Amino acid sequence: MQDKVVLVTGGAKRVGATICRGLHAAGATVAVHYRHAENEALALQNELNDVRPDSAAVFHADLLDLNALPILVSEVITKFDRLDALVNNASSFYPTPVNEVNQENWHDLMGSNLKAPLFLAQAAASELRHRHGCIVNIADIH
Repeated sequence: MQDKVVLVTGGAKRVGATICRGLHAAGATVAVHYRHAENEALALQNELNDVRPDSAAVFHADLLDLNALPILVSEVITKFDRLDALVNNASSFYPTPVNEVNQENWHDLMGSNLKAPLFLAQAAASELRHRHGCIVNIADIH
């Protein structure tokens, strides 16, 4: 992972933060995406940059806004001059009893788990192809 730039969606907390730390420990530069967890994202950025200066940065985006996805990819490339991998980790995380699901829940859950990863991968595809990079969907890991 040395000299590779990896964008981790939902990278500020829980599994995402663990992924960021692991990639960083392996030598990657990490682009930590967040939607609401700004404080956690900034704390993780500082933690990683204390270990290796300028090796992590935070990027805010609402992944349910399809217009924001190419902007997110562009901001990462502008900051680090490249993007080598995308880790689709972000997802809405809350209990949703089946008898209480409404359209808003449906759009949020399906948007964060299906729609956003597809269209973010599409936005990053050209750069990833150029770099011989990859996309990892956390839901694909067993």
